[in-house]
Amino acid sequence: MDFKGQYLKYSDYVSLGGTLDQPSFNVLEFEARRRIDEVTHNRLVGYEEIPDEVKMCEFNIIDNILKSYNEVNRGIDSETVGSYSVNYSDVSQIVKNKNAEIEDMIITYLYGVIVNGEHIIYCGV
Repeated sequence: MDFKGQYLKYSDYVSLGGTLDQPSFNVLEFEARRRIDEVTHNRLVGYEEIPDEVKMCEFNIIDNILKSYNEVNRGIDSETVGSYSVNYSDVSQIVKNKNAEIEDMIITYLYGVIVNGEHIIYCGV
């Protein structure tokens, strides 16, 4: 599968310290890019010179998504050995928290970034 229009290339991801293999990166990059496109109203789609802020944002979103997958897969929130007790994570709460973190990340990284003379997170009013 050919992944076109990536905001963060695999080589840049690795140079920033990313550890995923390329197929896993491609899947998470696509998900991160869709999240950015949602907030930016697709203002970056087809744009050739992706600002560094967008690349850093996407790198951190990929890391955040990966961490949330690991939290969900781990499943156990706490465990006690004496009188054995296990508390499982609330998956819906994990997802809700991670979504809020990602949205905050996008706003933080992309606030004030201008592409084609327009703020990329401008909603219009």
